Amino acid sequence: MKNIKILIFAAILGLSLLSCKSSRIVDRPIDFEQDRIDLTLEYMNERYGLDRDSPAIKPKMIVLHWTAIPTLEGSFNAFKRSQLPQSREAISGASQLNVSSHFLVDRDGTIYRLMPETTMARHVIGLNHVAIGVENVGGTNDTPLTDAQLKANIWLVNYLSDKYDIEYLIGHYEYTNFEGHELWLEKDAGYRTEKTDPGTEFMKKVREATKNRNFKEVPSK
Repeated sequence: MKNIKILIFAAILGLSLLSCKSSRIVDRPIDFEQDRIDLTLEYMNERYGLDRDSPAIKPKMIVLHWTAIPTLEGSFNAFKRSQLPQSREAISGASQLNVSSHFLVDRDGTIYRLMPETTMARHVIGLNHVAIGVENVGGTNDTPLTDAQLKANIWLVNYLSDKYDIEYLIGHYEYTNFEGHELWLEKDAGYRTEKTDPGTEFMKKVREATKNRNFKEVPSK
């Protein structure tokens, strides 16, 4: 029965990619075979108490990030495999599921879709079950986010808001503001990481350009 469910999900995954085509988006899937499906379902159960047959989600939030990796290939390879590399000891205790994101925006503004928006990715503590993740290549002092990335993020936020009932647009650094919120499901009070991405100025510009979407305000701490 488990294998049948996995085959069904794999078929849905393929159809989802085909049905999400856009001239602005390049599909470049990361690995999402049985191992990653199993690890995702395990994560949803153990971290969130969600007993699901598939790692499908209903997006209510868009979370913007930076990779802090200077190249597209380096950023893509960080997400590609199903299991965390040994270098990610700080979060490996929570799960061996590798981090991932739905989209990856290169420094020239090219938008890559790594996985369907309606499949859970591990990119934000406590909120993965409702959040679409958008990673931006770079973000270090040597590779600050570019104007092309800003424009691509604004376009992508509008594109996703047209497709889904998105309530919140947040920067990764704001995720802990949702502790105690109805969307927050992380069960381990000690599992938190400090984030600054994608920067307050970047978020300010994206919010200003998408204010007509009337997203809800991020809760105050």
